[in-house]
Amino acid sequence: MNKREIIITFIGVVIGLISGYAYYHYVGCVSGTCSITSKPLNSTLYGGVLGGLLFNMISDFFKKKQS
Repeated sequence: MNKREIIITFIGVVIGLISGYAYYHYVGCVSGTCSITSKPLNSTLYGGVLGGLLFNMISDFFKKKQS
């Protein structure tokens, strides 16, 4: 991974963290039995992982397209 890919993945993680917390805050889980959205930490970390993976895939797609 070069520096550009790391920065793009990091941006994805940050956006995912914010999105995960926003999902917990606005949607959440009323009963508290949901495994991901029952606690803000779980929801935030899950969003960060998904954001990082998504942006990493996007960066790989553009890298292959430029070659």
